[in-house]
Amino acid sequence: MNGRDRILGRVQRALAAVPAGDTPYEQAVSRDYLREHGQRTVAETVDLLAENLADYRARVHRCPAGELPAVIAGLLAARTSASVLVPPGLDEGWLADTQVTRVADLAESGARELDGVDSVVTACAVAIAETGTLVLDGGPDQGRRRISLVPDHHICVVRVPEQVVSSVPQALGRLDPTRPLTWISGPSATSDIELDRVEGVHGPRTLEVVLVGGPGQESASVAGGG
Repeated sequence: MNGRDRILGRVQRALAAVPAGDTPYEQAVSRDYLREHGQRTVAETVDLLAENLADYRARVHRCPAGELPAVIAGLLAARTSASVLVPPGLDEGWLADTQVTRVADLAESGARELDGVDSVVTACAVAIAETGTLVLDGGPDQGRRRISLVPDHHICVVRVPEQVVSSVPQALGRLDPTRPLTWISGPSATSDIELDRVEGVHGPRTLEVVLVGGPGQESASVAGGG
């Protein structure tokens, strides 16, 4: 008997005397906790997202939908990227203004191949304002989890306001728990015992978030802390 079998055996013995219930899990677990801190307008929620993303040292850009291709092209040019990784379902129009070599998201691409790509552009599933978090669920416009973790420069596009929620509980209600969820709060960072911050250890060193809105959305940029 291995360790796994011993642990599962103990769990089974501990539950042996517990009567089986027929109450669905959604009803058995109380959901009466606070789902949002305070009340905000849609615009205030988006502003809070931008503020918290920047606080985590992400670089935040805001633009109307029609300017998105130019913004992405500008970010790739500023990075002097020679190649960009593209998920299979990404809107082709997003890269219409750049001639950077596109690299397909192939199943056989390993860490070495992905590490050789300069940038990656993805969409997201949802963005959480209160925590400054982006959630990717492996959808066609986001690609496999590894493509957002290996390349050093990640550009993530968030459609506002429809993809922005205030809180984690609200985000969970939109997400499928069976999908490969990746939760991103700023660029990859870690600190040692002396609190010396190091970025890029286990993910992109640079995260750029583009909040793209309707025709009335003014262009703006918010730089993360340096």
